[in-house]
Amino acid sequence: MAAPHDGNPTQAILLDIEGTTTPIDFVFRTLFPFARKRLQKILMEHESELEIHEEVAALRMQHRGDAAQQLQPPAWADHSRSAELASAAAYALWLMDRDSKCSALKSLQGKIWQEGYRAGELHGEVYPDVPVALAHWRSEGKIVCIFSSGSILAQQMLFGSTPAGDLTGLLYAFFDTTTGPKNAPGSYKRIAETLALETGKILFISDVTTELDAARDAGLQTALCVRTNPVDQVASGHRVVHSFPELFAARLDR
Repeated sequence: MAAPHDGNPTQAILLDIEGTTTPIDFVFRTLFPFARKRLQKILMEHESELEIHEEVAALRMQHRGDAAQQLQPPAWADHSRSAELASAAAYALWLMDRDSKCSALKSLQGKIWQEGYRAGELHGEVYPDVPVALAHWRSEGKIVCIFSSGSILAQQMLFGSTPAGDLTGLLYAFFDTTTGPKNAPGSYKRIAETLALETGKILFISDVTTELDAARDAGLQTALCVRTNPVDQVASGHRVVHSFPELFAARLDR
């Protein structure tokens, strides 16, 4: 996937979602409760599908690892298919309580949210400046990508159903934890390789300093998005922005 080159020092904007493009409350008060209520139901209704088999198997493998580390996950029963699915659901809820970034969990959540978006029960939410910023960056010839712990499907459904309309046409690519952890420099290097860009040509914007530290270690430009002005994050060493338009007048390569 080669990115277009416009000759500018910053050629790509890489965005986090939660707390950066989208209010944290939307994730924790809307999306997560919606998924919790439907986890076991989607496993039971789609248990014959290959993807569900693979996700349950991945959950079982991670459960073994958590048990080996004495993290005390809920017991796993596999004497029958229904017992296994019930165990997978209980374990997935346990992972959600810990805000786990497990890829199998994120994939299941994405499928649940997809059904909610399609049924009109869910609608994506972004900060008011986000549609303006995406259009502005697009007009400048920059590419904008998303890197979130939520699955690519979940990302696409969120940006495809905002009050401002379908914003996915303004986004060039989506990346999730299948690329790697967000706090690992290697993940950002892989994104740069996928885009066929030097790491220094990419600006990563997030509200999480550990993610920004990893991106900076990989050679990316960084900006800390502080929507609610928490004091402990402002003194991070990263450039601080409170809204995306603050970047419009600034040189993105400084």
